[in-house]
Amino acid sequence: MAIYLGGETVEKPNLDDLTPRQIVAELDKYVVGQNAAKKAVAVALRNRIRRQKLPPEIAEDVLPKNILMIGSTGVGKTEIARRLARLANSPFIKIEASKFTEVGYVGRDVESMVRELADVAVDMAKQGAFEDVLPRAEQNVEERLLDLLLPPSDFSYQTQDDEEPAETPQSIHRTREKLREQLVNGALDDRLIDIETTDRGNATIDFIGGQGMEEMGVNFKDMFGNMFNLLPIVEGTNVNTKYGMLSTDHILFIAAGAFHVSKPSDLIPELQGRFPIRVELESLTIDDLKRILVQPKNSLIKQYQALLGTEGIELTFTDDAIDRLAEMTEEINKTTENIGARRLHTLVEKLLEDISFAGSELDEKQQRIDAAYVDEHLSTLIEDQDLRQYIL
Repeated sequence: MAIYLGGETVEKPNLDDLTPRQIVAELDKYVVGQNAAKKAVAVALRNRIRRQKLPPEIAEDVLPKNILMIGSTGVGKTEIARRLARLANSPFIKIEASKFTEVGYVGRDVESMVRELADVAVDMAKQGAFEDVLPRAEQNVEERLLDLLLPPSDFSYQTQDDEEPAETPQSIHRTREKLREQLVNGALDDRLIDIETTDRGNATIDFIGGQGMEEMGVNFKDMFGNMFNLLPIVEGTNVNTKYGMLSTDHILFIAAGAFHVSKPSDLIPELQGRFPIRVELESLTIDDLKRILVQPKNSLIKQYQALLGTEGIELTFTDDAIDRLAEMTEEINKTTENIGARRLHTLVEKLLEDISFAGSELDEKQQRIDAAYVDEHLSTLIEDQDLRQYIL
């Protein structure tokens, strides 16, 4: 999975100036708890920057260190990696390691994940270049359209038989500005014009590898051939892509898994050595679930408040509603499959289903969610979960 969200206008801090403490502070805005994991990825990222500043004769002996995250589903492994990549303005992909098999067998070559990361990096570079030239391109298009609507040749000469006096530069400017105003306001949208175009070759872009990230879901048991193929990739090698040779020295690999079936010691020793930084993420408590609902920047509740706010609906949650949601989430996670904070998405979506369906048709624009409302709309969901345990 590769995700890039363009269009952000918020100025991002310079990565070279960010200390590990500042990186953790940025991650705290989006991820609740898991301080050990945040500290580990912050130090790993900072060490990559430090390594780039070393003299070449020293840098080649300083091996990049990758990270192994151990924790159950939904505790924040992917979110930490994704937010770190966005903070570093680096490409990020998430790959399921079981997709890859030994060369010659059904599956994908392990080098394909590096090529996918290169594709994401190039897309980000193109998007950045597009945003840089967009204002100038819009201005050039506007001037070109005005030239077509008001050609300069129309006022370049005046015959002696003309009864009206020639247009002055001032009047031409006024006419042009009037057309510009109409163009901006959309008054000329229905007007058709002819534009001559010239064929151009495909644009090319140079690719320069920067800090990248990758997270792999780990289920390595009975995949020893696959593990040996992964060794050179995570250790550092050159991979041939359509953009040229790419060194994986500049890629930060974060292997993450719940390890319910297997355990980290099932990894071959050589691969364990490539992931020397190990962190265990803690299971989420009720207090963590409460904080996840309201504390992070653009938290789940803030997202729904913003969505419904576009239709004039003011959505508020009482403290007892937050408490009840967290309690239900923990209860369902204990009695069924534990998917961590992802369970909150299911419950909140079900909780607000009726309000979201009615939307702007609601007569009462102020909607208050309390514990009684939560019990009324989600109690049947818990009962269904209890019954499903006995259905074959």
